[in-house]
Amino acid sequence: MGKVLSIAARQANRFNVESRAEKVISQSKPKPAPKFQSNLKDLQRVLDENPDILQELNKKNVPLDDNLKRVFVTSTDVITEPSRKDPDKPLPLNRTAIEEFEYGHLEPQSIPKGRCTLRQAIEFISKHQTEPEIWTSSKVSAEYAMKEALVSNILKHFKTFELHLPDKAVQKRKLLMKADSNKTIE
Repeated sequence: MGKVLSIAARQANRFNVESRAEKVISQSKPKPAPKFQSNLKDLQRVLDENPDILQELNKKNVPLDDNLKRVFVTSTDVITEPSRKDPDKPLPLNRTAIEEFEYGHLEPQSIPKGRCTLRQAIEFISKHQTEPEIWTSSKVSAEYAMKEALVSNILKHFKTFELHLPDKAVQKRKLLMKADSNKTIE
């Protein structure tokens, strides 16, 4: 309901805008803003002290007018190109978005000895989970050139996700027990 009211209010504000603007513009002299009482008192005090000030304000000051006629503004714009660190290097032509990486970050091209990438770690963890007798920590450390203590800690503390599906018979028994308990309560 709020959106409907805001649309209606906006249309009401914009109704006949051109003719109202034309009416304000066509007035000969705009109305001055109202003055505060303190400003009126100050103005009256200045007029009482200098009664000739009003005539001086309305009279044209010729020396100031001549000075204004002699003032000219000249501009020399120098268009500068944005400075780049390497002007020989061209700007990129491909502005498409970079595609997402599989594990959320770019994998390095070269891996130092004793290290492994996230992909490799997941690979040897899953191999160890499926066949722990074949893929022991010593075989994984030899395969990936890593310390055996580090590999054994990784295999001990990290696991890949496993899917455990409930047995249908157990599920039926739970449903039957729940239904039996509801009947005894009634």
